[in-house]
Amino acid sequence: MDITSFRTPGLGDQTYLLTYEGKGVLVDPQRDIGRFLDAAAERDAELRFVLETHIHNDYVSGGEQAALRTGAELVLPAAATPAYRHTPAFHLEDIDGGAGLTLRPIHTPGHTPEHTSYLVLVDGEPVALFSGGSLLVASAGRPDLLGPERARSLARLQHGSLHRLAALPPGVGLYPTHGEGSFCTASGAGRLTSTIGAEREGNPMLAIDDPEEFADAMLTAPMPIPAFYRHMGPANTLGAPPMPAVRVPELDAAPEGSHVVDIRPRGVQARGMLPGSTGIELDEDFGSWTGWLLPYAEPITLVAEPGQDVTEAVTQLAQIGIDTVRGVVRHPGPDATQTYELAGLDVFVKRLAQPRAQLLDVRMPSEREQVRLPGTVERFLPDLFVQGVPAELDPERPVLVACASGRRAAIAAGFLAGRGYRPVALNGAGIAEVADALRRHHTA
Repeated sequence: MDITSFRTPGLGDQTYLLTYEGKGVLVDPQRDIGRFLDAAAERDAELRFVLETHIHNDYVSGGEQAALRTGAELVLPAAATPAYRHTPAFHLEDIDGGAGLTLRPIHTPGHTPEHTSYLVLVDGEPVALFSGGSLLVASAGRPDLLGPERARSLARLQHGSLHRLAALPPGVGLYPTHGEGSFCTASGAGRLTSTIGAEREGNPMLAIDDPEEFADAMLTAPMPIPAFYRHMGPANTLGAPPMPAVRVPELDAAPEGSHVVDIRPRGVQARGMLPGSTGIELDEDFGSWTGWLLPYAEPITLVAEPGQDVTEAVTQLAQIGIDTVRGVVRHPGPDATQTYELAGLDVFVKRLAQPRAQLLDVRMPSEREQVRLPGTVERFLPDLFVQGVPAELDPERPVLVACASGRRAAIAAGFLAGRGYRPVALNGAGIAEVADALRRHHTA
C-alpha cells in the first residue's frame, strides 16, 4: 500500500491518493483534479473510490468530477445529502475495496455535523486513518465555521470524535486534510501527517478531558473566517462544474466593470499600479486573499509582468470557485500612477521616529495580542477592505503599514494609495523590532 499526498499550501489542505494492488482511492480532492488523475495513471492504478470526509468550507471539491471522469464510486458521509449521485457512508459499515482492502467509515462530527473519517484496513489490520477536519496534527478542526449558534454543540461533538479516533491502535498513520496554513484548524497545526500514538502523546487537544473545557479552548479567540468560505458549502452541496481552462486572453486594457488585480512582485507594484487596482503579489495564497478581499466571483482582470505565467493565479482562483478572470494586461503603461513606498526594517523604524508618522497595523487580532504595537491604529486587512480606511488616519501625513511578513502590508499600501494616502509598507519581517522601537520612542 502506498499513500501519496498532494499539498495545496495556499489553502493549508492536503489531498491523498492511496494505491493498493492496482486500485486507487482518492481522498478529499481539490477541484483541479488533473494532478491526481495523472498520478494514478503514473502508478498504473485504476481509481476505484473517491472519498469525501465532509462538505468542505474552504475550497470547491473535485470529488464529483473525478468520479464522473473515471467511473470511480463517489462516497460521502451519510448525512451530507448533496444534490448529485453518490454512495452514503454509514458509521462502521465497511466498504470492500477488494484484495484485502477495507474502508471503514467512522462518524466524527464536530468540524461539521456529517463529518466522517475513514479507517483503512489491510487484511483486517488498521493501517491508516483519513481524518479530514477532525483529528489534526497537534490540533483539531474548528467547529465554528457553520455559525456561532452551532459552534458550542459542534465543539462538544468534536471532543468525543477526537477521543474516539485516539482509541485506535497507536501505529495507525494519521492523514488529515487540513493542516498548517488552513483557517479550518482551531490552532496552528504542525506537521502534515502523524500517527495515532504520536497524537496521544503530543496533541494538546487530546489532553483536555472535559467537553466543556474543550469547547472553551476551541471557541476562545477563534481565527477569522475568510469571506469566500460562505460560498464553498453551497457549491459543494449542489455540485460544481468542471475546472475551467486556465488560459486567459491577453488584453490591452481592463474591461469596464472588472476588478483589476495586480499580481506582479510588490517592488514592481510600488512603482506604479493602475488606479483603483488591488495589488496581491502572486504567491501560494494569492487565491485565498483575492477571494477574501474582493466581491466574490465578480469579473477580474489580472495585471502581470511580460512573460509572467498567470496559470497559477487562475488555478488558485478556480480552486475556490472563481471562474471570472476576463484576461491579463501585460503593459499597464503610463496610466499606472498609483504608487506606494516599500521600506526595509531599518528605514521603516527611522520613519516611525519622525514627528508626523502614523502607523497602521493590519495583522489579525490574535497576532496583535502576541506582539503589541503601542500607539498604532489597528485594522485587520480584510476589515480595511470592508470598513474602509480608519478615520484616525490623516491623508496628509505618511501612513506606515506593518504586518508580520510584509505581504499584507503591501496589499494594504496599494489599497491606501488608491484612496489618496501616502503609504509606506514594511517590506519583510520585523514586527518585534518595530514594537521595540515604538516602546523606546514612547518611553523617551
